Amino acid sequence: MNQQSAAALAAEEAAIYAYGIIGVKLPAGEIAEARAAETAHRLRRDYLVGRMEQPQSAPAGYEMPFPVTDRGTALKLAIHVEDGVAQAWRPVLAVTQDADRMTALAAMTDAAVRAARWRRLAAVTPMTMAFPGRAG
Repeated sequence: MNQQSAAALAAEEAAIYAYGIIGVKLPAGEIAEARAAETAHRLRRDYLVGRMEQPQSAPAGYEMPFPVTDRGTALKLAIHVEDGVAQAWRPVLAVTQDADRMTALAAMTDAAVRAARWRRLAAVTPMTMAFPGRAG
């Protein structure tokens, strides 16, 4: 596994952890969206781990970039996480080919779409980034 894929794996693992925190701060009507996002990140993580010869263990916990205390901060974290995942997958495009490149493109695109959905729920504008996956 190359350095870029390892960074994407780290982002996926961090997203899984973050969604455990996000989900408990969302109202019932938004929990399904968080669960679906967490499931998507688990599938991407499993894909990457399956491509590794010697997978490394994920950290037991992560430090959040800010306190998550309510729906608003949970949505802010979801946006932050999805933007970060898209940014982590973007460099993978340059070092992969064929099916692996399509997987990387789908992962980056899926994260950008999820970020837009969270922005819509949070009433954040603009709802999309001009170049998803590019650091801001």
